[in-house]
Amino acid sequence: MCAVAALRHSISCCTIAAIGGLPIATAETIAATTSSPQATVRVERPGRLISLDVFRGATIAAMILVNDPGSWSHIYSPLEHAEWNGWTPTDLIFPFFLFIVGVSMTLSFASRIARGLTRRALVIHVVRRSELIFAIGLFLNGFPDFDFSSIRIMGVLQRIALCYLVAGLLYLFTFQMQSAREQPARVRANIRVTAAVAIALLIGYWALMTFVPVPGYGAGHLGKDDNLGAYVDRTLMGGHLWSESVTWDPEGLLSTLPAIASLLIGILAGEWLRSDRRAQRKALGLAAAGLALMIAGLLIHPYFPINKNLWTSSFVLFTGGFAMLALAVCYWIIDVRAWRAWTAPFLVFGMNAILAYALAALVSEVSTDFDFLNFHGHETTLHGWIYDKYFVPYASPVNASLAFAVFFVLVIFALLWPFYRGKLFLRI
Repeated sequence: MCAVAALRHSISCCTIAAIGGLPIATAETIAATTSSPQATVRVERPGRLISLDVFRGATIAAMILVNDPGSWSHIYSPLEHAEWNGWTPTDLIFPFFLFIVGVSMTLSFASRIARGLTRRALVIHVVRRSELIFAIGLFLNGFPDFDFSSIRIMGVLQRIALCYLVAGLLYLFTFQMQSAREQPARVRANIRVTAAVAIALLIGYWALMTFVPVPGYGAGHLGKDDNLGAYVDRTLMGGHLWSESVTWDPEGLLSTLPAIASLLIGILAGEWLRSDRRAQRKALGLAAAGLALMIAGLLIHPYFPINKNLWTSSFVLFTGGFAMLALAVCYWIIDVRAWRAWTAPFLVFGMNAILAYALAALVSEVSTDFDFLNFHGHETTLHGWIYDKYFVPYASPVNASLAFAVFFVLVIFALLWPFYRGKLFLRI
C-alpha cells in the first residue's frame, strides 16, 4: 500500500473561504521600513503564482491516482512505491507536497506580516493549525472503528503537521526585515539559518542512523526492523504503528526530522522566487539548484541509500532537487511564457487541495468499505462492482486497474468543479 494511503480516511473539519482568503499561492512581496509599530508597509502584487497552484494540483491528482487503483494486485511499477531502497515516481509525491508547503509558507507569511499581523498572532496560528492537522490525521486513522488500543499515532497528515510546526516557528522567530536605500524593508526568511538547520537535520539524522546502536542489532543497520527509527517507533508507539508493517512506521517519529528539511528546501525555493531577480534567472537558478541537489542525493546514495520509508538524507536531497526542477519548469512555462490554456484541470485540484483530500477519501471509503451490491451471486462493494463490470472485461488487468484509477480522478474532478467555478475553497 502506498505511503499516502492514510489519506484514504481524510474527512476534513475545515471551513469554506472565498479565493481572496486563500493566501498560500500568492506571490506578494513585502516591505516595511522598520519592525516598529510605526513601520511603513508596502505590498507589491505582481499576481498569483499560477505555477505553484498547477504544481500542487498535479501533485494532488497524482496522489489520488496512485492511491485508488482498480486492484492493488495489478499496478504498473511506476505507480507503486519502491520496495525499500531506490525510488519510483510515486515516491516523489509526498516530498513534493512538503516542498510545496514550504514554498507556500514564504508567500503566505510574508503577505500576512505585510498586512499587519504580529509575530505572536502568527505563532498562535501555526501552533493551532498544526494541532488541527495532527488531530484530523489521528481521527482519520481511527475511522470508522476507533479502536484506541491499536490506533495508528503517526501518518501522512501528522507528519505534515509536525513539519509545518517546526518550519513555521523557525521562519517566524528568525525572519529578517531587509532594507534598501530609499525603499521600504522586505520581510524575508533567514536564508542562512534555514539552510543551516536543514543541513544540520540531514547530517544529524545520518549520524543517528549510522552510529547509534540498536539493542539486539547494533549500529548502522538500515533494514525494515533493525534500523534506529523503527526501534524508536516500537519503543514509543508500540501497538500504534502502521497496520501494514506493525514493527515500523513509514511516517515515524525519527524520520520526521529529515522530512522537516524537505519543507525547509521549499522555503529556500520560495524566497528565491520572491526575489527581485529577472524571471528567466529565477527559473534557471531554480533548475540549476535542483539539478545540483539531485546529483548530491545520487552521490550519497551508495553510502546512505535513497529510501522513502526511512526518509534518508539522500532521499531529501534527491526529491527536493527534483521538486525544484519541476517547479522551475512549471514557472517558466506558466508564469514566464504564460502558456496557461492547459492548466485549468490542475488548478481545480491545486486551488482546493483540502477539499480534494476530503472528497477522494469520502468517495473511497463509501465505495470500498461496505458490501451492498449483488454481482454474480455474491455481495460486493461499489468499487468492486464498477471495476468488475466496466473495466475488467475490456482491458488487461494492469490497464483495467489504471483505467479505474484515472476514472476515480475524474470523479473527484467532477465533484470539485462546482466549487472551483463558485470560487469556494476549503482551508484550515
